[in-house]
Amino acid sequence: MAGTSEDTEENWFRRFHPAPQSAARLVCLPHAGGSATFYFPVSRSLAPEVEVLAVQYPGRQDRRHEPFLTSIGTIADRVAELLHDKTDRPLALFGHSMGAMIAYEVARRLEQAGHPVEALFVSGRRAPSRQRDESVHTRTDDGVIAELRRLSGTEMDLLGDEDVVRMILPVVRNDYRAVETYRPTAGPPLATPVVAFTGTDDPVASVDEVAAWAEHTSADFELVPLAGGHFFLTRHQDVILRYLTDRLAGKERAHV
Repeated sequence: MAGTSEDTEENWFRRFHPAPQSAARLVCLPHAGGSATFYFPVSRSLAPEVEVLAVQYPGRQDRRHEPFLTSIGTIADRVAELLHDKTDRPLALFGHSMGAMIAYEVARRLEQAGHPVEALFVSGRRAPSRQRDESVHTRTDDGVIAELRRLSGTEMDLLGDEDVVRMILPVVRNDYRAVETYRPTAGPPLATPVVAFTGTDDPVASVDEVAAWAEHTSADFELVPLAGGHFFLTRHQDVILRYLTDRLAGKERAHV
């Protein structure tokens, strides 16, 4: 897909803490309804050893006037295209929930183009081979809000503000549509190591469903179950950061 005047690297990637001498780059992809700022703490913690590129999808925050991209594949196409010239140092991907699906598809595209990634970190998402019949995007506004409350995200306090709710609902509904209509295409497993983080009480991704990510790589696989629901990662940020640092900056991981 060709870039437009708004469809630039600067619009897609946020470098909150530029680290031009970093040992590696980590591309972080947000969840449904999420934005690049979700990964500001990760960027702050990993710099300067690892430079974080936090992805900002069209249609939210400072890109709110741009049209949504309506499929996982379309988003992955553009992110992968922009990363083709970011392979001068080890490159890894981290995605939570919807972001995990996009990260997987980006990894596939980069491998196919001869640019394999160092590692794929997936969080809070079933393996692509484990599908459920879901239709949150077809619900009424109240139904979508009910689903957000069920998942108990870190920004649920905003749901009490009617104006904020009305502002984010189109974004959330579009993202759910992309997630719920996604079907992976057939192809070989990745040659990339995969680390899968999961909440032991996540209502939309059971531990067994997340463990099935092992089927999608011919390299090493590690499952990391952590106590909590869908947004378990906010409670276990230190644990996850240690994994990222160990894999990308070469530091010995502390036992957890």
